[in-house]
Amino acid sequence: MGICSSYESVSVATAKLIHQDGSLQEFSYPVRVSYVLQKYPSCFICNSDEMDFDNYVSALHGDEELQLGHLYFVLPLSRLKQPIQAEDLAALAVMASSALMKSSSTSNRKDNAPLVFSVSNQMKNTRVANNNSVGNGGGAGRVVVAAGNKHKRGSSRGRDFASNLNVITE
Repeated sequence: MGICSSYESVSVATAKLIHQDGSLQEFSYPVRVSYVLQKYPSCFICNSDEMDFDNYVSALHGDEELQLGHLYFVLPLSRLKQPIQAEDLAALAVMASSALMKSSSTSNRKDNAPLVFSVSNQMKNTRVANNNSVGNGGGAGRVVVAAGNKHKRGSSRGRDFASNLNVITE
């Protein structure tokens, strides 16, 4: 008889910050926005939960803290006084999904849930990436950004499946 042991990684909630270049920075503790912006004086930080189609993007104040379990974007100041379009939000969602997938594959985490953004009623006929329409006929819909995984199957040589990012409307 042998000694059996198991290893289970503990998932720690972090504040996730997506930079303009698509890189991901994670904080395991609350950090002030002003501290992060010292490195990026021509940018602002916004909470992904507060981003809506055709609404202005609001910047977090310097004295606010990035909260654990939330997703944030670093955006240039030029985008601060402009409404966010469906195409822009879809591009940010794909960038965030890609960064999160890269992060989860390097840390071997298995919580690869897709990103979901709400879609307002007036956006139901808007076209986004790959000419897909957003929303449905009755009420508000959701845009789901999914990503495929790289993995091996069955044989000793295996098969690699490249990441496949797409927008799925529900």
